[in-house]
Amino acid sequence: MPRNRRISESTVRRLSIYYRLLSGLEKEGAPTVSSRELAEKEKLTPAQVRKDLSFFGSFGTRGLGYPVRELREKIARILGLNRTWNVAVVGAGNIGSALVSYKEFQKQGFLIKLIFDNDQRKIGSSHKGIPVSDVSHLADELKAHHIDIVVIAVPGPAAQGVAEEAVSAGVRAILNFAPVSLKIPASVSLRNENMSMELEQLSYFLVGGNG
Repeated sequence: MPRNRRISESTVRRLSIYYRLLSGLEKEGAPTVSSRELAEKEKLTPAQVRKDLSFFGSFGTRGLGYPVRELREKIARILGLNRTWNVAVVGAGNIGSALVSYKEFQKQGFLIKLIFDNDQRKIGSSHKGIPVSDVSHLADELKAHHIDIVVIAVPGPAAQGVAEEAVSAGVRAILNFAPVSLKIPASVSLRNENMSMELEQLSYFLVGGNG
């Protein structure tokens, strides 16, 4: 599949949406789906769906639509969901514990292998069968277990140090839940999840966006 063009984050985000829609359609037994049907489910345009898919090759047949299972499998390969990824969660608090408990991660190939914390009361305990390790051993453990993705779920002041250790251990992808902006090399993929900001945007629309 062509990869010579830089794909926007919005396109990748929509691919994730298409993947979930196709998974649902496959469970329902639908053999094919049109770009119009995919677009209507997410308030997009058929042209946008076709454009997103065209970045990665030719899909479907004009007039017949896309074979649901085939397209889902192709998008899974594009998103890297046809393999497994080793994940470490740093921070065994409320957010970290909730992430470890989320069963869908493993179904999609994201295997949480390690949990870290600095609380001596938690270190040595086990969560969902995964022991909580001392964060002071972070870099060595990340290397030893060939961790691909680090999830940072620690208080803001500690997040940058965790990110730097992850980078030094060769980790190339970070999901950050800490309410701070991290400074990392451009070669490392960073996603920030700020739930407070999401709620603030919702409250803006609830008051009508009138200030």
